[in-house]
Amino acid sequence: MAHENGGKELSKSLARAIATFVVLPPLISFAVRRLVLGPDRALLGSTQALSLVPGLIGQYIRTAFLRRVLAHCAPSASIEFGTIFSKVGTRIDDNVYIGPMCHIGLAHIERDVLVGAAVHIPSGAETHGIDDLDVPIRDQPGRQHLVTIGAGSWIGSAAVVMADIGPHSVIGAGSVVTRPLPGSMIAAGAPAKVVRSRN
Repeated sequence: MAHENGGKELSKSLARAIATFVVLPPLISFAVRRLVLGPDRALLGSTQALSLVPGLIGQYIRTAFLRRVLAHCAPSASIEFGTIFSKVGTRIDDNVYIGPMCHIGLAHIERDVLVGAAVHIPSGAETHGIDDLDVPIRDQPGRQHLVTIGAGSWIGSAAVVMADIGPHSVIGAGSVVTRPLPGSMIAAGAPAKVVRSRN
């Protein structure tokens, strides 16, 4: 058993080393485009391209790239096909799984969080200003908020998370989180409301 685990860890370490070598050209491209476009726009373009690499190889390549451009990305994180990132200030902790076709804005996804397919985590609920009717919404300044998803939580597929979620919570598929939710709760709906406690 110990021999098997040692072999698996060695294989993972080798795969991470190869992925680090493979992402050198995308990292150089990111560094150049960052100077011209800014870090967030450069990140979005890079992750769009890297999101298209399928399978386990794609997971290793995406993690290797994100470890070097995000505020933090643990090597044990797993990022599936089609997922894009738009804010370099994002933090992804140990053993996080992010499913396919997600969009992650400014977020801190704490350890052992599971994020289902097609989940959107924008940078809070006020990414665009809407107060001035004489100015197009795209030209109005918004406010970014670092959305924190507490350790051990599970976010169901197609949920939209615009506010903090406490640790060990479960968010139902298709839910829209507009207000902070406490830990160890199950919430669902649009807007999401607490259904019951997990305790």
